[in-house]
Amino acid sequence: MNITKIAQLCGVSRTTVSRFLNNGYVSKENKEKIQKVIDETGYVPSSYAKQLRTKKTNLIGVIVPKISSETISRIVDGISSQVNKFGYNILLGNTDLNIEKEIEYLNIFKNNQVDGIIIVATEFTKKHLEIMKNIKIPIVVVGQNIENYSCIYHDDYNVVKFLVSKLKQKNRKNIAYIGVYKNDKAVGYEREKGFIDGLLENDLNVDYDLIKAGDFSSESGYKKCREIFNLNKEIDSIICATDNIAMGAINFLKEINLKVPKDISILSIGDSKYSKIISPKLSTIHYYYKTSGIKAGEIIIDKINNKNDKIIKIKLGFEYIKRESI
Repeated sequence: MNITKIAQLCGVSRTTVSRFLNNGYVSKENKEKIQKVIDETGYVPSSYAKQLRTKKTNLIGVIVPKISSETISRIVDGISSQVNKFGYNILLGNTDLNIEKEIEYLNIFKNNQVDGIIIVATEFTKKHLEIMKNIKIPIVVVGQNIENYSCIYHDDYNVVKFLVSKLKQKNRKNIAYIGVYKNDKAVGYEREKGFIDGLLENDLNVDYDLIKAGDFSSESGYKKCREIFNLNKEIDSIICATDNIAMGAINFLKEINLKVPKDISILSIGDSKYSKIISPKLSTIHYYYKTSGIKAGEIIIDKINNKNDKIIKIKLGFEYIKRESI
């Protein structure tokens, strides 16, 4: 079965069938005829032949740091839901927080002729940027604001300043912070800077010994919370860079018989599914992660189909979800 035979069975020209298969204009009547014959015959067009004609693979490479993360799954869901509307599929590269793997996937996608790349990375090194500069297909960055690239990112700096002000309103004055290492520009650097500036703007003391950085795990939150209380037992609140970190901190506080929020308030960022079921339920910041994926999908499709090389920057808003930990 080929498109010539499909055309004969439908009573239309071969060109009309070709336009249908390549998403060109075909009248509603002819669309229905062609689709009916394709369904009845089980005809599958050759993707390789289509690629030769259109110079497209209809594949978008998506590089993510950890597919098991709830945040990442929401972003990927948004990307997939958007690009699928236009007949594109995604090739997922899971790096498991390995920078060398990110570099490897950039090269793999570069050499395997995907139509575009969406990258969600925790750190953009000089090596990342050198490779990205030599990639001739569209690239969109999610989660960080990188110069010379279209980006969808969050207001990490102002979010943590906002959380500091919430604690100040509750007359909390001895505030500690548990974040991640600052080589992560958004979650690491921007959130920590927002914490320090938030303290200063609210006339609160900045004790750098009470600012701790680890990784994204609850184990890290537990360990860093213990370090904080070994230094200062007068802490009355902690801001955590992620919900995972906050859950680890809460587990430590339970072990030393401190009650949240009576003795100490906890605020975090992420609004994960676990934030709703942990006891006490976390007061947290909701980021529009799925929306960031949808926006990334919109931009990459526009760049591919319309050859749009304009740099687009989108900073998404946030929502404060007050629960039981403050």
